[in-house]
Amino acid sequence: MPDSQPRQPDDHAADATGGPETSALTLCGARLTDGRVVDVRVCGDRIEAVGTAGSLTAPGARLDLRGHLLLPAPAEPHAHSDTALTADGAGPASERPEDIRRRATEAALLQLGHGATALRSHVRIGDPQGLAALEAVLRAGRSLRGLADLTPVAVPRLLTGVAGADNLAMLRDAVKMGAGAVGGRPDLDPDPSGYVEAVLAVAAEHGCPVDLHTDGDDPARLARFAALAGGMRQEVTIGPCAGLARLPVDVAARTAGRLANAGVSVICLPQGGCCGTEHRGAAPVRLLRDAGVRVAAGGGALRDPANPVGRGDPLEAAFLLSSQGGLSPEHAYAAVSAEARHVMGLPELRVEAGFPAELLAVRGEGLAGALSLAYSRIVVHRGRVVARTSAVREYGDPQAGGGPGLPRQGRPESTGGP
Repeated sequence: MPDSQPRQPDDHAADATGGPETSALTLCGARLTDGRVVDVRVCGDRIEAVGTAGSLTAPGARLDLRGHLLLPAPAEPHAHSDTALTADGAGPASERPEDIRRRATEAALLQLGHGATALRSHVRIGDPQGLAALEAVLRAGRSLRGLADLTPVAVPRLLTGVAGADNLAMLRDAVKMGAGAVGGRPDLDPDPSGYVEAVLAVAAEHGCPVDLHTDGDDPARLARFAALAGGMRQEVTIGPCAGLARLPVDVAARTAGRLANAGVSVICLPQGGCCGTEHRGAAPVRLLRDAGVRVAAGGGALRDPANPVGRGDPLEAAFLLSSQGGLSPEHAYAAVSAEARHVMGLPELRVEAGFPAELLAVRGEGLAGALSLAYSRIVVHRGRVVARTSAVREYGDPQAGGGPGLPRQGRPESTGGP
């Protein structure tokens, strides 16, 4: 019998040829992190039922996931779509809106292939471009509907004094245009506290979250920020905060405690660095977690001048949190999935009936193995398979000298896959 009783679908809901709102799909023989092997039935954009393998036999499309670990999909909470994929160009990257839109779309598709079905991207506003880059990223997001959700954060350079007055008005316009959050780099403003106050005021006025860039190497500034953010109803996030790791441990711990008391979350970048970040390194994740701070992890730069080899891969971020940050594989994956989605204001995901059908299937038996060798992936967004990556490893035969019959990274007969 199924572990969770499926609802009776409408006849058209079982027709795999229907639209994304009515299609039905059964994921067969997937392994969960608790070791169970299950079938998962998806109808529309929700999980309809989860049952023991072979128990869900309703008509509709079926996908064999034997040999795969099925996970709630990760999210990317800290991208830079407007500058992505610019590392290889000669000279400054093009700022033409059409080029920004193309880069943002391509970058989002790369990250979707890694499993991120939702992305938050920091986009610069003001200076000569005005709101053109933001409009380009918004257009990219519209073109990606049905594949991934792309939400921009409006990032002005200055917000205080005479120089910041126009940018402050532009920040309000950015929210009206569709920016999903407000942010920026207070460290670059002559009055960092004034910058933060301005951002928080716009966020309170429009009811949108706050996501600020800071290196986090000034404990007095972070304490002031925590005091300002403490009364906010909206989600307040800072990152990448690598500077906290350069402070004395006792100072960093006290600062982390202030952030936790104010309800401020931290998005770290385990790969190190992103646009506008002067120092490499990563935030002290275990110290922050021990203080009670919610910690999510993002990719940051994706092959731009700040990181020419950035992958934008959530599973790589989780791998680094585990291998170098000392987190368990479970906590490391949560940082790029449950915690990332929380700071982005997205619904909770579980592989259970009634939850959104945002899923990632990775070939492997357990989470540690998946983070280590996550080569083959299948991505489900709103109940539809939207991306596949398949990898086959072959070895040379020293006796046969190569040729047909090379041993392959095959699928055991008992645990085959798609």
